[in-house]
Amino acid sequence: MDNTGKEREAVQLMAEAEKRVKGSHSFLRGLFGGNTRVEEACEMYTRAANMFKIAKNWSEAINCLNAAIDIYTDMGRFTIAAKHHITIAEIYEAELVDIEKAIAHYEQAADYYKGEESNSSANKCLLKVAAYAAQLEQYQKAIEIYEQVGTNTMDNPLLKYSAKEYFFKAALCHFIVDELNAKLALEKYEEMFPAFTDSRECKLLKKLLEAHEEQNCEAYTEAVKEFDSISRLDQWLTTMLLRIKKSIQGEGDGDLK
Repeated sequence: MDNTGKEREAVQLMAEAEKRVKGSHSFLRGLFGGNTRVEEACEMYTRAANMFKIAKNWSEAINCLNAAIDIYTDMGRFTIAAKHHITIAEIYEAELVDIEKAIAHYEQAADYYKGEESNSSANKCLLKVAAYAAQLEQYQKAIEIYEQVGTNTMDNPLLKYSAKEYFFKAALCHFIVDELNAKLALEKYEEMFPAFTDSRECKLLKKLLEAHEEQNCEAYTEAVKEFDSISRLDQWLTTMLLRIKKSIQGEGDGDLK
């Protein structure tokens, strides 16, 4: 079936889903199986969304998922609603490239997961929000999330290894805004989470703060290169470290290597 056929089938499914939703509102339907019809409608909306995705009709895929979300939240099925919000966020991320809207849907998903006490799923969504917030220069928002998730994970034996990464990212966001803030934050993180002190991330931050204080661009670059030779820097970290480097006097666009 070509894309036009998929879209046609999706439109039919949407119409059928709407009929089921309307039918479920009648008094007798409410007494006899109204919920079943509504659940069937949700499944139809989800199937229609998948067909619209295949046809690359992103806005209609989003409309279907939003319709399903409305029903699931009315029914108190917040975990499924959260999953649909993530799907919408991913479409805004990858296909429509509207990061503000992606952030809004990840935040809504995180809220629903928190309400259901699915904390690890909520944290995954929040970390997406933090990464994008920092890229959009909304540093305070990113800091609050990284600190919150870091604090939540540092006492968990299975997750505490990740806590150092979140405190590292929070400190970098502080550093872009203000060097003194970064110093104070680093002291706070070491006090809260003593294991952070021995981490490579903490040692790098101290070297970067020293290089920045001395306005020593070479020392800054050398510290980053040394870190990168053992733990490869991803795109997000590279972007943040470059933003800090640009605040060293006389340093233009440059790079980190």
